[in-house]
Amino acid sequence: MSGHSKWANIKHKKGKTDALRGRITTKISREITIAVRMGGADPTGNMKLKLALTKAKANNVPKDNITRAIQKGAGAQDGSNFEEITYEGYGPAGVAVMVTTLTDNRNRTAADVRHLFSKYGGNLGETGCVNWMFRRKGIFAIDIEAKVDEDSLMLLALDAGAEDVRVEDEGIEIITSPDDFNTVEAALLAHNIPIMMSEISMIPDTIAELAIEDANKVQKMLDALEDLDDVQDVYTNADLPEDEE
Repeated sequence: MSGHSKWANIKHKKGKTDALRGRITTKISREITIAVRMGGADPTGNMKLKLALTKAKANNVPKDNITRAIQKGAGAQDGSNFEEITYEGYGPAGVAVMVTTLTDNRNRTAADVRHLFSKYGGNLGETGCVNWMFRRKGIFAIDIEAKVDEDSLMLLALDAGAEDVRVEDEGIEIITSPDDFNTVEAALLAHNIPIMMSEISMIPDTIAELAIEDANKVQKMLDALEDLDDVQDVYTNADLPEDEE
């Protein structure tokens, strides 16, 4: 789930991992399997697999699960035909919502997503109705506890091709184009910069400020969408409160 700050997103996902570790592991394992089927088992030339493996590491997915997922993708053991589908629509208070899925039954997934949009006061829209509000960007998060020199890190990231470096209370966000993602990552690793989180995400151009009641409604809807087995990521332009520690 993505709103205005990736730090809120990180804390939210960590909480979800603690509560629903089995479901998270299953989703990420499937993502790895599909990535291998689509682009091979070498993450060097397969960005989808590389990002899935990064997500697995961040969520402490056991190595055995990762290995089995890769082998399953390479051997196509179950014969399932998964496809990536993105759904777009509006949540409570008219906020934009994008839902990315991996599914082997588009009718089931569409029905499940449509049901939750309606249940929580939203409306599932046509393709393209809200994606113009978002930009696809690479994101790296550096924990403030890493105690890196902010000026040096900023110069390093920008020289490597980063578009923006944002210093937040909790740490530092580095924003890149998807094309420069690998180059920036290599530069950070070469200088032993500890990366707390990295992913290619959808960042909204503008943020919808909500009353607390509406923000809570949106949060409930996004949580319900993320709990669907077929859903991989949920993005919104709503300004949502951070999870409690």
